[in-house]
Amino acid sequence: MAPRVLIADDDAWILRMVSTVLEKRGYVVETATDGEDALERALKNPPDLVITDVMMPRMDGWSLVRALRARPEMGLLPVIFLTALSSDDDRIRGFRLGADDYVPKPFRFEELDLRVARVLRRTQTMVQETRDHLGQPGIKGELTQVGLSALLTLIELERKTGMLTLRDPAGHVGQILVRTGRVVHARLEDAPTPVDVDCVYELLGWSEGTFEFLACEIEGPDRVQTTTMHLLIEGARLLDENNREQAS
Repeated sequence: MAPRVLIADDDAWILRMVSTVLEKRGYVVETATDGEDALERALKNPPDLVITDVMMPRMDGWSLVRALRARPEMGLLPVIFLTALSSDDDRIRGFRLGADDYVPKPFRFEELDLRVARVLRRTQTMVQETRDHLGQPGIKGELTQVGLSALLTLIELERKTGMLTLRDPAGHVGQILVRTGRVVHARLEDAPTPVDVDCVYELLGWSEGTFEFLACEIEGPDRVQTTTMHLLIEGARLLDENNREQAS
């Protein structure tokens, strides 16, 4: 079955040209004229890839990706930003939100075609390898390749039980305990705070470092008592809020 691509842009010419290029390559294309329209379409009929502008009416691209990433079923959905915002800060913000690629306007359609194929291929490989690893007693990897939000999404979907350990480049260590896919406790090894929900929010900001998941029995009460979806939604909001404060 041909991959489905959802394109969100308020520029009718961009929608028409990108759709034409991708349809000629055999993709099934759906279009949206703003973020709210794109979110509604994605939830109704999940695509294999989203290509989105940033500056759009009603809901911008930042908010769209944040809303998509906050839903477990959309946590691994690949996203390409296609935007006139080309500063380093904009690129960093896009990748922190979980974008798989960032293409500044103006762009060459041949280049976009190649990037779409690369992102779809890379995402499919990453998801399959991570699923395969989660079926084993242990899994290790780099946070630059598989972010914490994607890991928690897969752990919930696979209903795994065990301990997820994160290490950042500075040597700090965080541990997240999960039972049947849900986070029940989180802490830092070298600090008394933050813990549990606040600790998960802290760890979601770690974009570099390593992770290791060990399947094991987890005892004790559920000290988090909220869903993965809520953790990711609130964590993304707090991270975006913090980035805005640092930029101002």
